Amino acid sequence: MAEAGDRVAGRYLLQEPIGRGGMGVVWRAHDELLDRQVAVKCARPDDDRAVLRLTNEARNAARLHHPHIVSVFDFVDESEVCWIVMEYVSGGSLADMVRSRGALSPEEAGSIGCQIAAALAKSHAEGVVHGDVTPENVLITEDGVAKLTDFGISRALWSEATMTRTGGVRGKPPYLPPEVARGEAADRKSDVFSLGATLYAVIEGRSPYGEASHPMAYVARAIEGYIETPHRAGPLVDTLTALLNVEPKRRPAAQQAVRLLRRVAPASPHIEDLDSAEDPRDGETLDRTPFTMRLVKPLVRGSWRRPRRRVVIAAAAVGTVAVLVAWAALFGPWSGGRSDESRGSGKDGGRGGSGVTDSVSPHGPAGTVGDARTADPCKLLNPASLSRFGETVLDPDYGEIDRCDVLLHGKSGDDIADVQLNFSSEPPEPGGDVPTRRVGNVTVGAFQREGDECLRNIASADRKQIWIITERLDTPAPDPCQLGDAATDYAVSVLDRGQVPRRSGQPAASSLLRGHACRVLDGDEIKRASGVQVEDHEAGFGDWQCEWTNGSGDAGVKLVFNRDNQFTSEGGQRAVIAGNRSVVSPNEWDDDSCLVRMLHRSYRNSLGDDTVEMVSLNVYGPKPTETLCHSAKALAATAAKKLPTS
Repeated sequence: MAEAGDRVAGRYLLQEPIGRGGMGVVWRAHDELLDRQVAVKCARPDDDRAVLRLTNEARNAARLHHPHIVSVFDFVDESEVCWIVMEYVSGGSLADMVRSRGALSPEEAGSIGCQIAAALAKSHAEGVVHGDVTPENVLITEDGVAKLTDFGISRALWSEATMTRTGGVRGKPPYLPPEVARGEAADRKSDVFSLGATLYAVIEGRSPYGEASHPMAYVARAIEGYIETPHRAGPLVDTLTALLNVEPKRRPAAQQAVRLLRRVAPASPHIEDLDSAEDPRDGETLDRTPFTMRLVKPLVRGSWRRPRRRVVIAAAAVGTVAVLVAWAALFGPWSGGRSDESRGSGKDGGRGGSGVTDSVSPHGPAGTVGDARTADPCKLLNPASLSRFGETVLDPDYGEIDRCDVLLHGKSGDDIADVQLNFSSEPPEPGGDVPTRRVGNVTVGAFQREGDECLRNIASADRKQIWIITERLDTPAPDPCQLGDAATDYAVSVLDRGQVPRRSGQPAASSLLRGHACRVLDGDEIKRASGVQVEDHEAGFGDWQCEWTNGSGDAGVKLVFNRDNQFTSEGGQRAVIAGNRSVVSPNEWDDDSCLVRMLHRSYRNSLGDDTVEMVSLNVYGPKPTETLCHSAKALAATAAKKLPTS
């Protein structure tokens, strides 16, 4: 065991240990031959893996001569112990800086990141992947110069390691690139991700995977590609988004990262002379220029608000949630599984009368919604990606048919928060003041929080919209915008890989999922029952809702196919319309209106919950409420004759 006062190779006088790790000890030492301070790292003599790692570090780092890479001066093999002699950096690590001073500003982090990106560009140009870029491995001199150190798990791109895979995951979990977590070999773009994770951590105070109590939680989030949206990064947000892209090919190269970070970093002699030569083997930078878009908040479709309820099925762990999600995918509301929601044989082929088909490719263009009637909103939500906020469960059959929810449960079992995802066929419009960012082929818009609700919008490549509405239902509960950002990030990661995944199987013959709202009423029927002269009608997403209006827009009829956990008469008057249980609610959706909710069918959904489908029909206009309700009941009776039947 080495002690202060020992000499290495007869010239390096050990003075004091300045760092310890699983692989050995780092000493501050004095080079008596050249009269200078050096850092000397030794591998534990009984650890063959540590010796191999130290040797590997010496070989790869020694070929890298760069002002932002810690220089290697010498390698000493004294039979029982190996030593690597390096440049001594007196200022400590980036992690030490954050611990002592707190989080860094985006500008300061940008300056440091710019220097380390230049170091990586040099390393990559020489064919060496670092593999472990973390705040601990970035050293800061007393003059503020950043230097990359610890090439212990680095590898040469031409070495045998490029052709084989190890059985373990290399790197520190909070900074682990998704592809490495999935077992792929680290490459240049993996270093870029870890640099982004490092900068994210020193600005936000946590990993881009959030906070976790166990390292494997970080690995799990890395595997699923879950990245939290930064909130303190300011001018560095778009650059971090690019560096942390879950798809390696979409990340900038290290030299391109230098240019992105230089835009944010304040003028400094440390970054003025960085080499601008670009490695021709590196890829292109993804354009993430922020802009604004006119995004109109979705109207509350009636008073369709989720009531608080005690859970029936609770997912106690991420693994259980994953099983539920997989089960929902296999035996969901469109499958032929063994639930009350068993589906037809699909012998009608193609679209038939249902407008449902299995022929739509699940691998359509990235960032597109595709065919409205087969796009599955539940495939854009993942309860496991929200598990850090609490216990989660997927609710695939609530509200509108183009909707899916994830519920968060409190300790009592009550719902404390709801994440709702809806599709919209209304195209987004340019302009407006909602801040947006471009991610791959989609545009993400973020509204300011309003009370307990937060809205996020994804404008798809085929000019449709995806709304993510998060709401706090009880306290204590997570911040709805943080919850919404996490849900949005997952949805974007799915869209980055392709089109919105398709619903599986066929709906039951009598399901409203087979229906077309705009076909159950026509203009003549509406005029006879309500006196409204229909001048226009607008189909909602998937034609599961429709609105007919007069020329001035002050009178009309709106019909929506809905689902709920149960059919109740709360807030209305019971009625029987065309043999169906119904509820009549004057002025429910708005003043001068009357809403009829008519039960269509009951079934058990894919999670085993009792579920109902219903038709909600609202008549509005400048008429007495009694007249409006009479018209609504008459139109509901007409519509009932044209609904899907078994």
